[in-house]
Amino acid sequence: MIETPPLVDQYCHGFLRTELGLGTFEAQLIRSAGPPAPGTTFFDTQTGFAVRRWCPPLLGLEPHAAPARYLARRRELGTAESARLLLRGSGVGAYLVDTGVPGDFAGPKELALAGDAEAFETVRLELLAEQAADTSGTVPAFLANLAEAVHHAATGAAAFTCGAAAGRAAAHAPEPPDPGEVGGAAGRWLARRTRGGAVEDPVLLRHLVWGAVASGLPIQLHTGEGDPAGLTGFVQATAGLGARLVLLGGYPYHRHAAQLAAAFPHVYADAGTALGATGARAAAVLAESLELAPFGKLLFSSGGRRLPELHAVGALVFREALGRVLGGWVADGSWTWRDADRVAAMVAAGNARRVYRLDERG
Repeated sequence: MIETPPLVDQYCHGFLRTELGLGTFEAQLIRSAGPPAPGTTFFDTQTGFAVRRWCPPLLGLEPHAAPARYLARRRELGTAESARLLLRGSGVGAYLVDTGVPGDFAGPKELALAGDAEAFETVRLELLAEQAADTSGTVPAFLANLAEAVHHAATGAAAFTCGAAAGRAAAHAPEPPDPGEVGGAAGRWLARRTRGGAVEDPVLLRHLVWGAVASGLPIQLHTGEGDPAGLTGFVQATAGLGARLVLLGGYPYHRHAAQLAAAFPHVYADAGTALGATGARAAAVLAESLELAPFGKLLFSSGGRRLPELHAVGALVFREALGRVLGGWVADGSWTWRDADRVAAMVAAGNARRVYRLDERG
């Protein structure tokens, strides 16, 4: 059996504090712009089946319990106790939490308490810009306040993160924008923006990303559903500057992320977020990343959001997939158990602790 230390979940969100009915719960299982196909539910997905496989035993039910039975047990226990059981049963020892998504979500401290784990904040760059805009009347004031906000955040956060739009902007024009471009873009945005409006201008998004590069913190780049290979120009432009880039998402282009991690010393690839979504096929997906990236460049995450079930499923599916892949290589004589345990410890926790310098923050 493959041995791993407590996992470091290097990218997740908080969970909803509110009680959820069956329809509301299933709507959180996957990202979708509309309802499920007629006669089905979102439990009829790899994610839904994985939740039914792994989560009921953590709440005292048999595996593969029917959704209605599972939700009834969840209501019986209550939201807080269900979250506590799910998180503590997942084997995660530390969470890196993106706090930039609006909603009634548990923050890092609540996640740490519920999961009996460490928790660290990853700061979303777009949110810093929106907060700076809300307190700035002029372009110079906005840019000065934004620079101060990035500097202040860098003193306490484990990393910066940004949405897929920022990644697309950096892919389209990988070099930093010049000050004139930034000032013009800021003026246009501030003039048409209502309070709380999101940052969408690609010049401002590039400015945010390059400000994060200068901070020295790791930067988590969402690639969304796109191909991470499009970021090659930005990766090349940041080489040698001291910034560590962690590529998130990108499935089904995860092999391209692994290739970038192999080619550039400062690039790392997420090896977990897709696994909960691929469920029974998770071992095959993980094996493809392990085929290409050096083992010291892959980091686990659950990508958990809204439901503590997704945090738990991400972790438990990852452990099972990792054991199946590495154990198979041991069984056929390609690896030894000692090497398998060592690599498992890297991907499960050690790489993230090194990249984000978590032991220095403890």
